[in-house]
Amino acid sequence: MIVLGIESSCDETGLAVYDSEKGLLAHVLHSQVALHGEYGGVVPELASRDHVRYLLPLAEQVLQQAGVSKSQLDGIAYTAGPGLVGALMVGACTGRAMAMGLGVPAIGVHHMEGHLLAPMLEDPAPAFPFVALLVSGGHTLLAEVKGVGQYTLLGESLDDAAGEAFDKTAKLLGLGYPGGPVLAKLAQQGKPGVYKFPRPMIDRPGLEFSFSGLKTYTLNTWQTEVARGNEDTQTKANICRAFEEAVVDTLTIKCRRAVQQVGASTLVIAGGVGANLRLRESLQQMMQKEGGELFYPRIEFCTDNGAMIAFAGCLRLLAGQHEALGIQVRARWPMSELTAIDVIGR
Repeated sequence: MIVLGIESSCDETGLAVYDSEKGLLAHVLHSQVALHGEYGGVVPELASRDHVRYLLPLAEQVLQQAGVSKSQLDGIAYTAGPGLVGALMVGACTGRAMAMGLGVPAIGVHHMEGHLLAPMLEDPAPAFPFVALLVSGGHTLLAEVKGVGQYTLLGESLDDAAGEAFDKTAKLLGLGYPGGPVLAKLAQQGKPGVYKFPRPMIDRPGLEFSFSGLKTYTLNTWQTEVARGNEDTQTKANICRAFEEAVVDTLTIKCRRAVQQVGASTLVIAGGVGANLRLRESLQQMMQKEGGELFYPRIEFCTDNGAMIAFAGCLRLLAGQHEALGIQVRARWPMSELTAIDVIGR
């Protein structure tokens, strides 16, 4: 089965072509960073309009790169949620229209399921069951994964997601947009041990997260240094490193608890913050001590992309799932509402 995947949940337009027999054939991505940069964050209306502008040209481009004609497509997969409703509607309407015109089935994909399954695009791929850390700008959660659609929530953020905390902290420090990657890059220049930031909620049982207070602690530290006349780049880099280390340590501690709690030997990390090199190294060392393995997607598939949607959609289409004629997108969509399927092929 050959599937075209469409991702348009927020500020990136991603398309990909996935073949259930040959694997990923091609993928393209258009980022809206430059568009939203002057506003310091995503403007939903501008995001939707940009998806309208680029989606069809990118579809033509990815099909050409894959060496696949429209008539060869066996299905269309698009992100149906969670995300910005206007942006989701652009992808959903385009995907459904293409599917109807070609006479092929369409499937709405859960954005976070796409992220969760993205490591399975790699070789070697993780095998079920495993524990997954989904960590991005909008979500931070731990789940036990027994199969596609078989997800048990173990813990999640009670306020800001880790990626959201990265972005907001970067904005408070005047680092620009998108803040998370800029903060992580500046943190590489920071000196270890200059500051010791708290590790939120590690002193209590459970697998929940909270990063809002850490964001405030970082701002207070910076403001204190400014009042002392320490506004140089090195001071800011030291603060960024302390913030990043606090987030990484917190995530690592909670992942260790989750792996031990369910007796898992495999940990999967996915989502935009999964591209953070310090986090990858920390989790790799932790899993080695636990006698297990860590799996993650390549850097380009950590952030939003069409490949993960094409792959997840292909699995569900192969299992016989498809959407009715009506178009439905969801700004919020609990993963617990997803149905389980038997994986056929890869």
